[in-house]
Amino acid sequence: MNDNARDYFEILAPAQWSLPVVFNSPHSGAVLPEAFLRQSRLTADALHASEDTHVDTLFMGCLQEGAPMLRALVSRSFIDLNREPYEFDTRMFNERLPAFMNVASPRVASGLGTIPRTVGDGHAIYNGPIGLAEALTRIEDIYRPYHRTLTALLDEAYRATGTVLLMDCHSMPSSAVPARNQGSSCDVVLGDRFGTACDSEIVGLAEQHFLANGLRAVRNRPYAGGFFTESHGRPREGRHALQIEINRALYMNERTRKPNQGFNAMRLCLDGLCAKLAAYFQSRHSQAMAAE
Repeated sequence: MNDNARDYFEILAPAQWSLPVVFNSPHSGAVLPEAFLRQSRLTADALHASEDTHVDTLFMGCLQEGAPMLRALVSRSFIDLNREPYEFDTRMFNERLPAFMNVASPRVASGLGTIPRTVGDGHAIYNGPIGLAEALTRIEDIYRPYHRTLTALLDEAYRATGTVLLMDCHSMPSSAVPARNQGSSCDVVLGDRFGTACDSEIVGLAEQHFLANGLRAVRNRPYAGGFFTESHGRPREGRHALQIEINRALYMNERTRKPNQGFNAMRLCLDGLCAKLAAYFQSRHSQAMAAE
């Protein structure tokens, strides 16, 4: 990682890396560069609205089980790392965008491209157009180093064990799912790209863990997994990717973003999930050794 990239993301390493799992928290960062704040029509508080606040802390139990975490430090409102590299919104630039850019994805249409146009409930971020060169600099300085780092971590685990799991860690606003009194609420969404990104046994393990902890877990709706899950999930090759979305209301006040009374319970629940993943992969390793 170059010195510039250290301002935008970091690797949290366990004392000993023994679990073939990499935890990824690309939306929990909160750093807002000064130049960005000057460009924005919004307050710093408003710019934090789309972040997965506290998600990195909630999943920190992975370190005790022997798995690293890659986490963003920079805010998602500045750059969204869980996108294609060039999901760019033509409305943000005066310049003509190159033909190779994806300007028509549903995420771009909603203002949530790689360089977001909006934040929170659709509030416009910028006072006016920004330069294309500046946006491309964010891709080169932040996006590409982040993705190279994640790929290197996954490849290291895969070379050592012949398998690897990417746990892509996120949170969702409670408004994204129906209220409990409407009969179809959920607390956790497990995204495996409708069965194409992760072995069903791993997804089932996570699902049963949440259910055993009194949480309603559903698969793929409304979130089936983003760019990370789609890019790194190839279960037939022993490369698995699973996105986890936690309902924010379970662990924080969504207005103030401060932890609520459910925070410790959620962290303990996720500690337990990390422990079950460790036991699962240890069992698979033991079975493989016995078969040799």
